[in-house]
Amino acid sequence: MATRSSLATGVGRVLIAVYGILALAATGRSVVQIIEKFSFAPFAYTLSAVAAVVYIVAMIALIAPGRAWYRVACVTIGFEMAGVLVVGTLSLVDRQLFPDDTVWSYYGLGYLFAPLVLPIAGLWWLRKHHRAAVAEPAPATATAGE
Repeated sequence: MATRSSLATGVGRVLIAVYGILALAATGRSVVQIIEKFSFAPFAYTLSAVAAVVYIVAMIALIAPGRAWYRVACVTIGFEMAGVLVVGTLSLVDRQLFPDDTVWSYYGLGYLFAPLVLPIAGLWWLRKHHRAAVAEPAPATATAGE
């Protein structure tokens, strides 16, 4: 029977690595923005911090075993996809809402569109490995001779 660890093979390892890199980048960006100039664009900088948390949780959820973590990965990456699309669209439509860029502004243009591509790849990977990810090992049964 397949186990949850099968998500961390092949493309899954690449996804985990990219989530880790974006987690570091978004965390660093948001910390600097919040410390140095929070009053200039508080909404944008808060969104950068939210993106950092999303990347951290998604990375952990892709690594951790079990059905619950699989669900956390689905919800987190789905939220990420919605965030990228909403923030990306709003940053194009209403520039006053974002006086400075966030991680997800312009669909992740500042990160070479990785924030747009990553949740698509993540959701595809989760869907492809759905059965293996939610399979739980059968409980061990004791035999009469033990």
